[in-house]
Amino acid sequence: MDASQILKLVEQEGINFIDLKVVDLWGRWRHVTLAKTNFSEKTFVEGVGFDASNLGYAEVFSSDMVIIPDPNTAIIEEYNSEKVLSMICDVYEVENMTPCSHDPRTILKKTLESIKDIADEVYLGPEYEFHIFEDVKYEVKTNKISLEIDSSEAFWKSGETGEYFVGRKKGYHRIPPFDKLMEVRNAIVKKLLEYGVPVKYHHHEVGTCQVEIELPLIDALKAADYTMLVKHVARLVSKEYGYLVTFMPKPLYDEAGNGMHVHQFLKKNGKNIFDGDKIYNLSQEALYYVGGILKNAPSLMAFTNPSTNSYRRLVPGFEAPTNAVFALANRTSAIRIPAYVKDPEKRRIEFRTIDATCNPYLGFAAMILAGIDGIRKKIDPTVEGFGPFEGDLYEKEVKPLPKSLEESCNAILANNEFLTTFPKELIKHWVNVKLSEERQVNSIPHPKEFDLYFDV
Repeated sequence: MDASQILKLVEQEGINFIDLKVVDLWGRWRHVTLAKTNFSEKTFVEGVGFDASNLGYAEVFSSDMVIIPDPNTAIIEEYNSEKVLSMICDVYEVENMTPCSHDPRTILKKTLESIKDIADEVYLGPEYEFHIFEDVKYEVKTNKISLEIDSSEAFWKSGETGEYFVGRKKGYHRIPPFDKLMEVRNAIVKKLLEYGVPVKYHHHEVGTCQVEIELPLIDALKAADYTMLVKHVARLVSKEYGYLVTFMPKPLYDEAGNGMHVHQFLKKNGKNIFDGDKIYNLSQEALYYVGGILKNAPSLMAFTNPSTNSYRRLVPGFEAPTNAVFALANRTSAIRIPAYVKDPEKRRIEFRTIDATCNPYLGFAAMILAGIDGIRKKIDPTVEGFGPFEGDLYEKEVKPLPKSLEESCNAILANNEFLTTFPKELIKHWVNVKLSEERQVNSIPHPKEFDLYFDV
């Protein structure tokens, strides 16, 4: 779809408002809404000015930038019966109208362009795990630190009403009446399909109030755009049902956490270059790609697991991918080779460590570049000691992944050469922001500390 087609669509559908969405540095959508009278073909050339410092891209003393909508991302949303045309935007510099080098979407685009010698296409298949609650209350004060979460599906309600419940860590693929969230998942997926987002399936996950929506393997840029849209739609639709959604990796103590596993393969000249005659029917290029991700994993995680909460999920005992290894059908390895894939055209790997607190454009770009680094440098994971491993990885001596955000931030300061499309200034700024978040969390007394030390 081009600009002229968008303008025709606005007239045909009787649209009065055009919503322009842009991702901020942290991975949240921001938006500005134009009246129809202020929308024309010039919008796709001149853009709309905004303060980029509020989105984390620029310093306050040089923050004037413009956003330009991508017509290929157009969807028609509805707010209180009012049709609104929505588009995702790229960020441009004011002086010369060139793409902003710190814009996450631009970084992913540059990443895909920079690897054309190895792959024409990158296919990603994200799995979105998230929790759906009915009530969430949290408070941080000098004299009060509290968190309270509730849901009628939760196992802790079992003594209160005569209902069916999903037991602790017993929710995987449960059916109604135990699964009380099927209706809202259906509604979320129905809306996604209306917007053109392909959905493979949805189901209840292991944890109480935990669900999953999985997409098929799609173009990497669309995968990032759809990640933003999935989170947006899940929140809006769930709110209509009286629910609140979180993609936090570990919202509940002693329950399964939320990852965003990403299946992936590369194509060159129309051929899946991950299919081959090496171990697990992978090609040598696929093994090098695996080696690149695992070798760079400590640094990579600064972008794929960029929250303090990320590392509360990455603990042994919850099928958490805490080991820098690859293995066949093993859900505790950072990279799993799906055993059920028999079609050579779909031969792939699955990076399981990443979670949805990442900015998908930055997280996907960093992940791809780490793998490509392995191909360029011929990093063989079987030689580097990254596997393959079989059996219980918790009982083996394997290379662990970072256990904190600070550890991954320090790793990326020491090793970031593989991030060839990431400005050095952005990496430093990102680390400063993330270390500041870690300091904020670490400075707050934890209720468990009172349990352990109050009477010492």
